Parts: sequence; structure tokens; C-alpha cells
Amino acid sequence: MTISTIAYDKAIPAVLQSFMAAHGKICSADLAPTLRHLIELRASQINRCAFCVDMHINAALKDGEQQSRLNRLVVWRQVDDFSAAEKAALAWVEALTVLETATDYDDLRQDLREHYSDSEIASITAAVSMINLWNRMQVSNH
Repeated sequence: MTISTIAYDKAIPAVLQSFMAAHGKICSADLAPTLRHLIELRASQINRCAFCVDMHINAALKDGEQQSRLNRLVVWRQVDDFSAAEKAALAWVEALTVLETATDYDDLRQDLREHYSDSEIASITAAVSMINLWNRMQVSNH
């Protein structure tokens, strides 16, 4: 038996419109599109959202990201493809996507502050939060 998926756009259109508006604000915040794509793709990989992974790979490539970097994003700690700033942001993505009680957020924030302003960190955090929201809605219909 197959149970139909939930049409969120029909069930809660005003909520989805609010999410889209917030997403638009995040996309226009002080955050490089290449970094935002890495954030969205890494969270989507962790959340196993196939639709979002595909969408964010295509968006990143369209904005000039290298396929080789996207291929190695899942092993970003083990490769030299990513800058120290990008690695700090990716560690933040993982910490906020997979919530662990042992995570030392102070250390992660300190790493971020070596590369980003508080405004940029807030934008990174908002981007992580938004993609996690979208991933969970999409995954709920898998």
C-alpha cells in the first residue's frame, strides 16, 4: 500500500510562503553564494534528502562551483579542496544538523570568528537552519 505524500503547498500555503520569504532574505544576506551552496549541499547530504542534494549540486555548478569539490564535500576534512574558512563553516553545518550533546559550540564559534564577522556567522546559521527545515519537509514525503 502506498500512502500519498503531503502537499504542503496546498495544506499550509501561508506557512510555505513565509518560509520562501525567509529563504529569499537568507539568500540575499551577506554570504557568498558558493559558501551557501556548500552549506545547503552538506546539510542535505547528512539529512539524506536526494531531491535537495541534486538541486543544490545543480545550483552550485550553475554558479561556477567545481564538480571536483562537490564530489569531495562528503570528505571535506580529509582533503585540501576547502579553505580554512569553508571548513569552519562546514563544521558548523554538521554541528547544527546532527545535534550531539558533546558538541563544543564555543570552539566551533571561535573557529568561525577567525574567518567571519558575527553578521556572517548569523547568516551561515540561518542558512543551516533553513536548509534543515526544507530537508525535513522534503524527507517527510520520501
